[in-house]
Amino acid sequence: MSENLAYQEAQREELIGGEAVAMSPRPSFNHNQISYNISRLFGNYLYGKRCIPIADGTDLYLDEDNHFVPDFMIVCDPDKIKRDGVHGAPDLVVEVLSLSTAKNDKTYKKEVYAKCGVREYWLVSPGDKSVEVYRTNGTEFVLYDIYTLPEDWELAQMSEAERAEVVTHFQCSLYDDLDISLEDIFYRTF
Repeated sequence: MSENLAYQEAQREELIGGEAVAMSPRPSFNHNQISYNISRLFGNYLYGKRCIPIADGTDLYLDEDNHFVPDFMIVCDPDKIKRDGVHGAPDLVVEVLSLSTAKNDKTYKKEVYAKCGVREYWLVSPGDKSVEVYRTNGTEFVLYDIYTLPEDWELAQMSEAERAEVVTHFQCSLYDDLDISLEDIFYRTF
């Protein structure tokens, strides 16, 4: 093992249901690129506005037993933001799925986010280039839609009518004037 601290990896953890759970120390290129693309998209849109886009790496303290590190979040109440992280429910949370975290992101964390008051939750899958959008009904998340970016070879096999029905743009429930493109989310990924 290298003695150089720059080469030693810190073990990141989340508190899930009161238990410390190790996070993947090295997200994949696609995972990082997708997180960056979403941060850039909302960062540009929200520049100068009240709501604050927060990139990967910021601690989120929801309650005594649940401290997460989402891949992206938007907080519209700046009083929730402290030096050590965000205290209370963000308005939007995005989790980019990886093999080691997908189960928790799709089950327990989704339930906690809904219970704590997150308004919208996205699960982004790098593998199939899809975004599952969940919106709250006040007590739990309800699947709003799933958007998938088709591969070029898939589009080539579709009829013109089928291609016309493919939805590659959508809106976040928080902003009705922001067009979100799957091509922007998955830009420079493979």
